Amino acid sequence: MALEIERRFLVRGEAWREQLVWSRRLQQGYLAGSQPGLTLRVRSDGEGAAWLTLKYPAAGIVRHEFEYAIPAGDADALLERSAVRLIKWRHGLNLPGGDWVLDVFEAENAPLVIAEVELEHEEQALQLPGWCAREITGLGCFSNAALAHTPFQAWPAAERAPWLLDLGAQPA
Repeated sequence: MALEIERRFLVRGEAWREQLVWSRRLQQGYLAGSQPGLTLRVRSDGEGAAWLTLKYPAAGIVRHEFEYAIPAGDADALLERSAVRLIKWRHGLNLPGGDWVLDVFEAENAPLVIAEVELEHEEQALQLPGWCAREITGLGCFSNAALAHTPFQAWPAAERAPWLLDLGAQPA
């Protein structure tokens, strides 16, 4: 059984670009989900790579994750049938301590920038880069599924404002 052990952080500034290794634009659609954290997602990079992923919580920051490559045409058909979607640029980073990726969200989820690091175990020590502004691990409102359902720009201004300050952006 595959496990995902991940910590997540809001990102401030552009200094992360110094560790950039690769980039790809992703579209994600959510096919099913439940309040306890079960999600069924389809993801496509628009260049022929696509995946179907099932996630559900285990304990703490650990989740069960089952991800399978699927044909791009199947992904396109599933994305068309997804009630909610999001678009982001995913960047792979060369940093110690785990597998780091950084998501720059587009459209209704801009200006969110979120870094994620996959760890080998929950108690793994981690040296954070200075551009990690605030940890959001476990905050459901920042999950990709939640952002697809309720985009950041749809949050009430009073709820959005403190997070914008963490990102270094000015609240409207």
